[in-house]
Amino acid sequence: MTKNNKKYAAVLFDLDGTIADTAPDLSFTLNEMLMSRGREPIALDRVRSVASSGAGGLLSKGFETDKNSKEFIQLRLEFLKIYEKNLLRSSKLFEGIECLLTDLEKNKVPWGVVTNKSHRFTVPLLKGLNIFNRAACVISGDTTPHPKPHPAPLFEAARQLGLDPSQCIYIGDDERDIKAAIAANMDSVAALYGYLGINSPPEAWGATYLIVNPSDLLNIIGL
Repeated sequence: MTKNNKKYAAVLFDLDGTIADTAPDLSFTLNEMLMSRGREPIALDRVRSVASSGAGGLLSKGFETDKNSKEFIQLRLEFLKIYEKNLLRSSKLFEGIECLLTDLEKNKVPWGVVTNKSHRFTVPLLKGLNIFNRAACVISGDTTPHPKPHPAPLFEAARQLGLDPSQCIYIGDDERDIKAAIAANMDSVAALYGYLGINSPPEAWGATYLIVNPSDLLNIIGL
């Protein structure tokens, strides 16, 4: 990958599927619900692709229920209750993320998290992964009135950092992440090592860059 001369004042990350591999615990939660109903569990590799879509994405794999129905609302509440108790069973940083964050910090490049995960889950997860206090900002799905792909969370992150959005770069593993970055006038990076969703291929998202490994980001920002 060719070194880029443009420097970014800060790096922003999505959480699920970008910084942390949380799919195992999301999958565990879904399977707890299925097995409690006498149904067969679903293999992890069948749900990884929807892990970035949270409870709704996981439930869509296990239950054929209208997302606007009362049944779905109850299922979602049950899912979140179980997941809250199992946030850190198997979730861990992706390989290479710890080194990447350390390199950013050594070079005095602040980094933050912008996720659609609610504050209720985001903070304990980041604390459990021992990176919460290192983040320059943490924007959860309920920090602003509109979650991604709306640009509001990225605008808020830039505001908290005292930067113009164009001075930041955002890395994510879902099309909504790239759409949010484009709408915020922020360069973006598609993390090909992440979950990537089930819709269009990442090459079609319009990301400024695509990376295969977290360490590839250092070259992009000129470190």
